[in-house]
Amino acid sequence: MAYRYDQLLYKKEKSLVEKILLFPLLLASFPYGWAVRTRASLYALGLFKTRSLPKPVISIGNLTVGGTGKTPLTMMLAKGLMERGISVAILSRGYGGKKGVGPLVTDGQTVLLPPFESGDEPFLMASVLKGVPILIGKDRFKNGIWALERFPVHGFLMDDGFQHLPLHRNLNIVLIDSQIGFGEGYLLPRGILREPLSSLKRADLFLLTRSEDKDACRFLETLLYRIHPSAQIYHSHYEPLGWVRLDGKIEPLHLYQRKKVLALSGISNPASFSSLLERIGMEVVAERSFPDHHRYTREDLTSLRREVKKIELVVTTEKDLVKLKTLPVESLPLYALRIETKIQEEEKFYKRVMEVFK
Repeated sequence: MAYRYDQLLYKKEKSLVEKILLFPLLLASFPYGWAVRTRASLYALGLFKTRSLPKPVISIGNLTVGGTGKTPLTMMLAKGLMERGISVAILSRGYGGKKGVGPLVTDGQTVLLPPFESGDEPFLMASVLKGVPILIGKDRFKNGIWALERFPVHGFLMDDGFQHLPLHRNLNIVLIDSQIGFGEGYLLPRGILREPLSSLKRADLFLLTRSEDKDACRFLETLLYRIHPSAQIYHSHYEPLGWVRLDGKIEPLHLYQRKKVLALSGISNPASFSSLLERIGMEVVAERSFPDHHRYTREDLTSLRREVKKIELVVTTEKDLVKLKTLPVESLPLYALRIETKIQEEEKFYKRVMEVFK
């Protein structure tokens, strides 16, 4: 039921019956909106405390539920800053992980927690990034102080931090999927908005992801400038890099072009993953999608094996692969697509980011 609800929210064209079914959720969105606005106001007035770390904090977040590319951007920024002589630690909530563990997922060299304890995104970042400490936990100020006592970092990246108002940030980056935008403009639970659009005024810069559709980008840019007249807007796309095997080795993209594949994912918008596979020349003949942060089971594998007879490869995301590898998947032709965020205005973007470290 949660999966069907999730997919219905992202569906662009809804039937009259679907709209009627969603109407009770529209009523529920009003008290939710009141609570969100009240919380933000209390922080703005100083009645709720915001604490500052002694080193700069860059928040990477969004206004909608589901993925807009926060984790790929966090990874790109961590690597890009290291190349520019800036060492950072990543502060994550660790959504989907086990309560009471941590805070250290990796010290930058050794991965210390499995995916079901750390959460899938922190584990993925820990597996790929080297030299970057990653910490999980609700109290990101406390974890930041803990990290400063142990690691020589120049600052922090706060993954999924736009709504984490208890911690002051020196730069607020908000990601917007240009092909989804803000959905129909409704707040949770009727729509995909975590906060009202007016909250975008807190942002310092915006990054439009999947920005191949120029008309969609122009529409969003007009809307953003109306809400935030001094908005700085950048554009990005996902660059496929290769296929990740179960043993962690990377194979080139062209190796499996025109193969018949099953697209397997546990993300909020599985259609975006399938369209990316088709863009790089794969023939998606079947799809299996689960709710975001789905914990795969042996029963899931049993049903997958029945479908493998019709296809040549099972292709998934990297964050799904880290969880699937904990199960007996060796008999499946399973690969993950490695992607990287590419920013169109990269030099200008990094120039703005580097300002917080001066």
